[in-house]
Amino acid sequence: MSRGVIAVYPGTFDPITLGHEDIVRRSSRLFDQVIIAVAVAHHKKTLFTLDERLELARDTAGRYDNVSVEPFEGLVRDFVVARGGRAMVRGVRGVVDFDYESQLAGMNRNLAPDVETVFLTPAATLQSISSTLIREISQLGGDVAPYVAPLVLERLLAKRSRA
Repeated sequence: MSRGVIAVYPGTFDPITLGHEDIVRRSSRLFDQVIIAVAVAHHKKTLFTLDERLELARDTAGRYDNVSVEPFEGLVRDFVVARGGRAMVRGVRGVVDFDYESQLAGMNRNLAPDVETVFLTPAATLQSISSTLIREISQLGGDVAPYVAPLVLERLLAKRSRA
């Protein structure tokens, strides 16, 4: 039985934001199956552990029948190919993101010619959101409720109270 076109949406998701969710929602309408691939991210110091980031991503994925969540480490290309993916979804907020993401897409095309990179922009009201800004604003006591799901907000507030 064919599973249709599989797309992978990779990232650190530290934390997952409503901007990410907007990309997930729209990807779920474009592809038969979407895998949110949460990077182990050995190269980054993350606020949330891998298990916490997986839980928060699964909370988002649970809203969509054709979206699942898996961890990955190493080259995303290897993960996509191993899952039978035909597309890699990348969110692009502006020209700086596009410049970086187009370089990655070119390299990924060299590494995995059968996998297409699809760029999606979040809704205009969500384009200024980044996980980095969400972490910083939250840690400094700012209100990030308009930018994250309730469970993410709860976890951010818990991290802030322990800091």
